[in-house]
Amino acid sequence: MLGNTRLFDYMDTLIIPAIFVTIKIVFISAILSIIFGMIFGIILILTDKNGLTPNKILFNIIDKITDLIRAFPTLILIVAIAPITRFFVGTTVGATAAIFSITIACTPFATRMTESSLKMVDEDIIKASKSYGASKFQIIYKVMLVEALPSLVSNFTIMLINMLNMTALAGAVGAGGLGAVALTYGYQQFDYAIMYFIVCILIVFVLLIEKISKIIYKNLK
Repeated sequence: MLGNTRLFDYMDTLIIPAIFVTIKIVFISAILSIIFGMIFGIILILTDKNGLTPNKILFNIIDKITDLIRAFPTLILIVAIAPITRFFVGTTVGATAAIFSITIACTPFATRMTESSLKMVDEDIIKASKSYGASKFQIIYKVMLVEALPSLVSNFTIMLINMLNMTALAGAVGAGGLGAVALTYGYQQFDYAIMYFIVCILIVFVLLIEKISKIIYKNLK
């Protein structure tokens, strides 16, 4: 099988560029998803009925939209929001379109992860902060986020690994990256050496993400 493969022919022209495209998609999508997810997660914590600023209407709107988007399978969601992607990005193919789609897909997960991590913060610490006269801003950013940081790192690691899976799925609808190469030049052309080589690259990425996450988590605990 290895003798009939074009793995080495495609290495410089397709596979290595696809690695950088995948890294770009995951890195930018992760940053955007975490930023938006933390914003919406904090709003959910604040506006919850037991939160610092209860607001039933705002809480329900964000809560329901989050659940609705999370209910969609990733590939179906990417296809379903194609008109929105085209409106904002100008195209539905390529890395930029993939970043937009994956950010929308992952933001609800980041929102729930942020919300669950902040809910784990000991209420006694929050009460103590209030008794010392801390503002809502200080309680959120200097108390709750600091206490929840190890949990956030652990949760966002899971999301990053899922993002790698999403880039592979997005490759099936023109996103580019390793998923597209594995599908087009590996699976569809029956060149399994290319397909399994890319699978190995993705496994290495997952192991690196987990290793870095463990180091960060250990230092934060």
